Amino acid sequence: MPSWKLVSGLCIGVLGSLVAMVGVGYAMVSIPNENDAAKSQNNVYYWADGSQMVATGSGANRQNVTIAQIPEAMQWAVISAENKSFYKDSGLDYMGIARALVNMAQGGQTQGGSTITQQFVKNTYLSQEQTVTRKFKEMFISIKVGTKLSKEQILQGYLNTSYYGRGAYGIQAAAQTYYGKDAVDLEPSECAFLAALLKGPTYYDPAGNESIDKTATAAANLKRSQDRWGWILGEMHKDQRLTDAEYQKATKKYPMPQDRKATKGMTGQISYLADTAKKYVLNHSDIAEAQFDQGGYQIYTTFQKDKVDALTKAVKKIEKEKIDPKNRELDKHVQFGAASVVPNDGAIVAIYGGAGYENGHFTNNADTSGVPVGSTWKPFVLAAAMEYGTYDTDGVGLSPLSKYNGNDKLKVKKPDGSYFLDKDNQVFLQKNESEKAWGYITLRKAMEQSVNTPFVQLGVDVGMTKVRDVAKSSGLLLDSMAPDLNPSFAIGTSTPSAIRMADAYATFAASGKQADPYSVTQVKKDGQELDGFTKPKPSQAMPAKVADNVTDVLENVIENGTGYNAQALGRAAAGKTGTTDKNKSAWFVGYTQQLSTAVAMFRENPKDHKLLSMNGTAGVDSIHGGDIPTLVWTEYMKSALKGKNDPGFPDAEKIGEIQDADGAPSPTPSPTITPSETPSVSPSPTPSETPAPPSPSATESCRVSWNCPTDGGTDTGGTDGGESASPSATESSGNGNGNGNGNGNGNGSGSLFAGPTG
Repeated sequence: MPSWKLVSGLCIGVLGSLVAMVGVGYAMVSIPNENDAAKSQNNVYYWADGSQMVATGSGANRQNVTIAQIPEAMQWAVISAENKSFYKDSGLDYMGIARALVNMAQGGQTQGGSTITQQFVKNTYLSQEQTVTRKFKEMFISIKVGTKLSKEQILQGYLNTSYYGRGAYGIQAAAQTYYGKDAVDLEPSECAFLAALLKGPTYYDPAGNESIDKTATAAANLKRSQDRWGWILGEMHKDQRLTDAEYQKATKKYPMPQDRKATKGMTGQISYLADTAKKYVLNHSDIAEAQFDQGGYQIYTTFQKDKVDALTKAVKKIEKEKIDPKNRELDKHVQFGAASVVPNDGAIVAIYGGAGYENGHFTNNADTSGVPVGSTWKPFVLAAAMEYGTYDTDGVGLSPLSKYNGNDKLKVKKPDGSYFLDKDNQVFLQKNESEKAWGYITLRKAMEQSVNTPFVQLGVDVGMTKVRDVAKSSGLLLDSMAPDLNPSFAIGTSTPSAIRMADAYATFAASGKQADPYSVTQVKKDGQELDGFTKPKPSQAMPAKVADNVTDVLENVIENGTGYNAQALGRAAAGKTGTTDKNKSAWFVGYTQQLSTAVAMFRENPKDHKLLSMNGTAGVDSIHGGDIPTLVWTEYMKSALKGKNDPGFPDAEKIGEIQDADGAPSPTPSPTITPSETPSVSPSPTPSETPAPPSPSATESCRVSWNCPTDGGTDTGGTDGGESASPSATESSGNGNGNGNGNGNGNGSGSLFAGPTG
């Protein structure tokens, strides 16, 4: 047993060592300087060829002010909201530090709850890495700050170094950015709004920030901001920092900030290119947005200037020819979104995001969800049928020459022989766009003329979960897919971004090889390359035979069907048109082996961002995917592929068995893949040559794949072949297993993509 003298000596020695270590640590750290922290830099973005695209950042959007120039209401707003004991405490939250250290030691997440002093210290670190070493250093600096600086100096430093969003660092920049005034002139109500932003500007800026997180919509952010703004004013009143009269005045009206403005260089498509690349960087690294916006990063992108210019020119040319908002009311608020991706690689070479930040359009139309894709979804249904077959084929895939009932007002049948019911408990009738009596037609013909009813029944027969899985493996994000796996799911109720649609069709172009879309190839900081930006590796998402047969069918869409305007490209191409319920959106997605491009067109109410009908737009009854979107696609692809060879596509091998639906005439012709059906004399997305027959009888309807409840909903699908109210989500569990999550890049938009990839 050691003697008590030895034990005492060891204890004193250890204690002395700790004291010495604290003393040395205290002596070695320096007090942070808010002026040094203000020296932020630009971020520089580069084109794919290495030339500079734009230099942008917050370097010029920062100006420190003294505590005398910061309204007392602003000072008390942050104190009441974040650190009520600020003027009494030592500047350290010891329990918070202990929790953070324990969590980090266990590999968990750090926790918030720091004092204003600690937050000021943290703000001065350009590196926000969460390490034990940094936490100890932060603690020593906070102790020193608490003893060397007055509370007013600490509060001044905190407000001058905090990030308020929109590239604004410090209270003066924030006052100018959100209200166009100096900090000293802020009203108490405005102060509470700015204090709410410190909770996280991505989620509390009412302008929204969906490019960073799809949940940060304008509507959701406004609600969060209003709630926290009201709470902060309530806390200030409770803390007796606002009189009754001041509180009543401050809470009378929410101080809506001014609209976002374009920063230097962020005009035209550059704004959306930088937005897409920034989103990709944040989703493939541990860099925080505030840290990124302090600048100093070099971002090398996949964007090719000539193709970006060509895509912009194509949109503007067709828009000028077809859209006249000055003279046609229904031409107002028309928007386009487009993206172009390299098959078997995933590189995003061009996007069209909208009219530009300088015109008040801050939503990236190439990388946002919310616009239904309509009949451009049908190739995923066909691919699933060729790969998996239907519920009663024992895994044998279907041939594209299988026949299904193409008549209007089709009764969609369940496997037990009963029919789906609508919300009124009546038999659900799936519509086409016209009443043409197609009779039993091959899936190839149904795709060619974009007839809805065969694909609705086919999707049910295959199982909607299988359709969803094929779409996911092709590159689409699960969170962009309609949650309701009802019959209309087969005709495009989902809302992927243009980037993701171009990437998914690129999977067909690459004979089933899928590569996640990416927009950044390299990121550097202080001359050092950062990890996380290795090019995604392609993987076989579906059998090559399946993909090549989809391509063969989609070539026929251009040669003989609704995509005939794309013939003007003058080379082998495949694609699909899409038009949605009430004509709220129109798409064309098409590809060659070298390039896959998606073009979306829609109208949007600028106040609530809800989609408007395009009936009457461009002076025509309705807009179809085969019209304006296909013209934009063709104009762009002509330029993008100029001088390139025309490799065509691999031959489509015979696939599957002809499994004609109940009621189809027999005998069935022998299977052949390449020859098309007899082409329509004058292909049109709205065939209407023959009056509609009476609704098919029970025996005329095709098969369905699973049992479902009978309560209906109002969800609708694509209308290249029609529009109709559809059964509810619970009606379709499908056969087949979902994979659960989106791809590794998913937030997922998006976005656009993407989710997080951009």
